[in-house]
Amino acid sequence: MGKLIYAANTSLDGYLEDEDGSFDWAVPSEEVHAFWNEHERGIGTSLYGRRMYEAMRVWEDDDWLNGEPAVVRDYAGIWRDADKVVYSATLQEVSTARTRIERRFDPEAVRALKDASDADLSVGGAALGAQAFRHGLVDECVLLLCPVLVGGGKPALPGGVRLDLELLEHHRFDNGVLHVRHAVRTRA
Repeated sequence: MGKLIYAANTSLDGYLEDEDGSFDWAVPSEEVHAFWNEHERGIGTSLYGRRMYEAMRVWEDDDWLNGEPAVVRDYAGIWRDADKVVYSATLQEVSTARTRIERRFDPEAVRALKDASDADLSVGGAALGAQAFRHGLVDECVLLLCPVLVGGGKPALPGGVRLDLELLEHHRFDNGVLHVRHAVRTRA
């Protein structure tokens, strides 16, 4: 059985994007990129909302990777090796391999996917992550807290959800980013 892991880069004040939709403040250093590579190696299936999928599908193409550091090229292969489920009522087709569209988020189908999986699953994006949290599907939360305050934007974590968490791991990177990994213990 796989765990469902919510993972995100977030500002210290808790946002995935600033008020203009930018997340340029979260561009990872090589050390942080290597961390995400190792994290993603353990993921068999990634669950995305449409916007997150559209941002991530750049990893399918090789053209722009020429001249990029090895850690960046490595991530492209890791991303391609994972299965992807995109939740969208409007996306007509996918442009990446190992990807399928689901028209709506079905908590029972996600539970069945977790039960049948030999590897962990990830959920990315604020809206989809919020649904997974609200339905009690998230087993772990991995956040990289970037040393920046953006003052508003898209919250990394959902409002109206109370969970008891257990700190499993933490690490400070050289650039000041702080990694925290929590297990969801119980619904409070």
